[in-house]
Amino acid sequence: MKTTALGWFGIFRLGLVQTALGAIVVLTTSTINRVMVVELALPAVLPGLLVGLHYAIQLSRPRWGYGSDVGGRRTPWIIGGMAILAIGGIGAAASVAVIETHLVLGIITAVIAFTLIGIGVGAAGTTLLVLLAKQVAPQRRAAAATIVWVMMIAGFIITAATAGHYLDPYSTQRLIVITSIVSVVAFLLSVIAVWGVERSDPAIRSADISPSTSGAAARKTEFLATLREVWAENEARNFTIFVFVSMLAYSAQDLILEPYAGLVFDFTPGQSTQLAGTQHSGVLCGMVLIAAITSFAKSGIFASLRMWTVAGCLASAVALAGLSIGGTVGPGWPLGATVFLLGLANGAFAVAAIGSMMARAGRGTSGREGTRMGLWGAAQAIAFGLGGFLGAAMVDLASLGFGDHLTAYTSVFAGEAVLFVVAAMLAMRIGNAARTPAREHAPAATAIGKNLLLETAES
Repeated sequence: MKTTALGWFGIFRLGLVQTALGAIVVLTTSTINRVMVVELALPAVLPGLLVGLHYAIQLSRPRWGYGSDVGGRRTPWIIGGMAILAIGGIGAAASVAVIETHLVLGIITAVIAFTLIGIGVGAAGTTLLVLLAKQVAPQRRAAAATIVWVMMIAGFIITAATAGHYLDPYSTQRLIVITSIVSVVAFLLSVIAVWGVERSDPAIRSADISPSTSGAAARKTEFLATLREVWAENEARNFTIFVFVSMLAYSAQDLILEPYAGLVFDFTPGQSTQLAGTQHSGVLCGMVLIAAITSFAKSGIFASLRMWTVAGCLASAVALAGLSIGGTVGPGWPLGATVFLLGLANGAFAVAAIGSMMARAGRGTSGREGTRMGLWGAAQAIAFGLGGFLGAAMVDLASLGFGDHLTAYTSVFAGEAVLFVVAAMLAMRIGNAARTPAREHAPAATAIGKNLLLETAES
């Protein structure tokens, strides 16, 4: 039976899961974070540790991916993960009310809630990428990665704007009600989005549960043995290391870019916030650009996800070097253009890397797609959790060592540039995951243009 790849509408449907996931996450990691620090006057380290906990819990991603390999289906894991995430989101809001009256009990409630958030994000996010990897045609993987990423950002934006409107005037009860509504709606949206997608392709579904692939093979070994087996695969192991290094470099500037603009370039809070918006705009442009190019390119270097991954890493290194040099030049340096270039390069690298991740999920021993994706997702989560913290910590240490902010920031940006160069070298060693095949590009070109235009407008 001929395998039918997932169409653009199907990719968009699965992207709604990312929108729902982003809607819950933005309330718990941003809004509740602020409430704890400002309204409850708690030390900033508490919500910081809770957010770090939700990243640490995502070390369990390989386990969720392995579970979906054993069962041969991803849909139950996506729905189950979103249910746990929704419960965690409601619990996080409820913990604010408990903290107001019983501090210790409230903190315990928050720890449980953020643990559930980490589990939910890991289970749903990992298996969603596996489902996309198995059902999206190779020439559409970069575009699919762009769509689901942009739709997650859209979830951030829509929820932040809508919830922010209804949260004023603030009250704890209002926070719980709004968070509960968002969490329930997000869960129902994800169920509707994923329902029937796997069943819509009998060929792929039968391959998933065939005794020769995921079901019987995964049952013969325990999880740790399976994880060791995947780690023993050279390509999977090398790609894990690449993901960790590149995402560490990617996230290390998150908490230091705006302070850098304020301390070194005398930007006001409003100007530095606009600068962050410039960077995010660059990220979206980079994602859309690479998705469009790889979808239109019939073959050759422009269709190579590996090439765009390497180019994105090197361009990110150049932009970070520009930030480092710009500090010594001073106000005359085109900071906005440099930050936009950084975002553009980051977006190009990120979407190409995710597309490569989807392409590599099925390479190696069959029936291990979820475990591989989980391993890479865990490396990404660890890198994101460490990146922001290490970037800020290195600036503080460098400030103490050098005695001035300028040298501290420029040295840290230079270090991040070196990390991106190392990531590019690692990507070149791994080899080309897949080149876009020459077939089906004429109809794909029109469809990708329409879909990417729609997603960019919504975000």
